[in-house]
Amino acid sequence: MIRWRKGVVARVRREWPGAVELDVTTEEGGARALAYPALVGRPEPGDTVLLNTTALAMGLGTGGYAMVVALPDRLPQDPSGPGHLVKARYTPLQATVLGVDEQDSPFHDVLRDADSLDGMPVIVADLHSALPAILCGLYGSHPPQPPSGDARDTGGEPSRPPRVVYVMLDGGALPAWFSMSCARLRETGWLAGTVTVGQAFGGDMEAVTLHTGLLAARHVMGADVAVVTQGPGNLGTGTRWGFSGVSTGEAVNAAAVLGGRPVAALRVSEGDLRERHIGVSHHSLTAYGRVALAPAQVAVPELPGEFGERVARQAEPLSARHELVRVPVDGLREALAGCPVRLSTMGRGLDEDLPYFLASAAAGRHAASLPTGEDTGPLAS
Repeated sequence: MIRWRKGVVARVRREWPGAVELDVTTEEGGARALAYPALVGRPEPGDTVLLNTTALAMGLGTGGYAMVVALPDRLPQDPSGPGHLVKARYTPLQATVLGVDEQDSPFHDVLRDADSLDGMPVIVADLHSALPAILCGLYGSHPPQPPSGDARDTGGEPSRPPRVVYVMLDGGALPAWFSMSCARLRETGWLAGTVTVGQAFGGDMEAVTLHTGLLAARHVMGADVAVVTQGPGNLGTGTRWGFSGVSTGEAVNAAAVLGGRPVAALRVSEGDLRERHIGVSHHSLTAYGRVALAPAQVAVPELPGEFGERVARQAEPLSARHELVRVPVDGLREALAGCPVRLSTMGRGLDEDLPYFLASAAAGRHAASLPTGEDTGPLAS
């Protein structure tokens, strides 16, 4: 189940919040490795490292690293501070974190009886790669500026960009630190923060469930909009039900039961080689058509030509349960081109699968037209 190797750190390649990328040398040669300093300490050149090389050997596109499991000759100090939520439970690297919803949290009283999102839009998408594209559509031609001073200061300006919090599910990567996109979007002010829920960890805040994660986004982090996706590296088997993206349907239910406004982004592709993902992916049709029991507004991008007609036709059965909202895509290509992070899905960039990114951006554009809460106006005003 695990391919174990011992290696030596040759050099530090690059790092971003929560993660360090390394070159390591093993008996089999050189390899690229990734370490999470909060779990194992910070590796330095010359350190011996124990590695899990399973993903590297499998050639996984999003997880093709040797993962640092330990620095056996230089163990980190014991953790200190509050927190009794254990995530990645009963695995060798289970970690204790402070949950925003637990009794030791300074926000426990806020969340103890919290029960409503106050009509906040909640954009739900299948893949992690949809996140930056959704934000491009949401912000349009007025993206936020890099933060300065207190990151929680909303400024009270009517024309300010919406405050967006990302709620990361545990169907893909568990550590939010794995995502370079999240780190960059946070740095540029495109995200106000990240909440990791379920077994996922490493966000600005931790929550036990998606429900408390959404409530924390709204009532603790002051979100105008939440975006919910898996972390990087979703799992699929080519079967009707065997894919981690079924969680998008469950996210629609959670947003609705808490009084939010669920907005469903379709997974659309013109460049995927697998027929089940051409046009509207079967992931979206199953998750929204079968798993989501509460109604959502499904953003259907008005794509040109025969392919656009195919997408509209495939989405039509979802109207039995949901409201289909046709969203123009004019100007979204330009908005996507201005994204501060590299756009890529399954190895395909913006020009290689433009409809995928347009469909995600369309969900963001639609959410921008919705009220942010019961007593506020639309985001786009």
